[in-house]
Amino acid sequence: MRVLTLVGDRAAEVIEHVYPHLLDGSEAPGPSAETPSTPLTQTVQLSGESGVVLALDVAALRALAEREDCIIEVAPQVGDFVARGDAVFNIYGGARRLDDRVLSCIALGAERTAEQDPAFGFRIVVDIGIKALSPAINDPTTAVLALDQLHHLLRKVGLRHLDMGVVRDREGRVRLIYRTPEWEDFVELAVTEIRQYGVESLQVARRLRAMLENLIANLPPARTAVLQRELILLEQSVSVAFGNADDRACASQPDSQGVGGYSRTAR
Repeated sequence: MRVLTLVGDRAAEVIEHVYPHLLDGSEAPGPSAETPSTPLTQTVQLSGESGVVLALDVAALRALAEREDCIIEVAPQVGDFVARGDAVFNIYGGARRLDDRVLSCIALGAERTAEQDPAFGFRIVVDIGIKALSPAINDPTTAVLALDQLHHLLRKVGLRHLDMGVVRDREGRVRLIYRTPEWEDFVELAVTEIRQYGVESLQVARRLRAMLENLIANLPPARTAVLQRELILLEQSVSVAFGNADDRACASQPDSQGVGGYSRTAR
């Protein structure tokens, strides 16, 4: 399906842009959030129209925090919906109100876009896959094609150093904190719903196993624990979905094509 390829290619470009650095195989991912030691001095609420967070001007927010000698924390994540009156920024330290200046550094829109939102491409591909698995459509082959793209995207994300959402000044002091997806978030997004909706499909169960086994074999050790957990969940789901022992054994085989391309690890 051409649309899956287009979405997958665009998502891969966004991943490379947002996460430009490859992950050192010996590096263990650290915590994604940092708690400011400076007291909270102000909270900035959205005063304009509600919308989805499309992008942040990270450079402008960092420069503002340096000038005002404070820490700026962005409350929502890119891709989150924010309503009028919701907290958008927390400011730690500093003396002056920064409402207008910080609000000018965040872009809102009517719906999510991929510009700074690497998870959005995953979301579109997963939606196509689970829609194909609905009883009204019953198209597991399209779900397998969706898993092809998700496999490619998970490998790309899994090999990169994920932005921890902490920006420091030249002296190493924290100036900006913003929320970003963690590796576990990407894996859960890519796997959970397709497993739940598609586990009764022989194609989907086999392709999903092939994807997980391949990623476990090829990604750095720091990335594999959540993949191992997903593999256990898949095994449990298959054991429930397939009452016949022969069918269960068949569904438990990895297959890079779902059915017809059996391989011990997906290519």
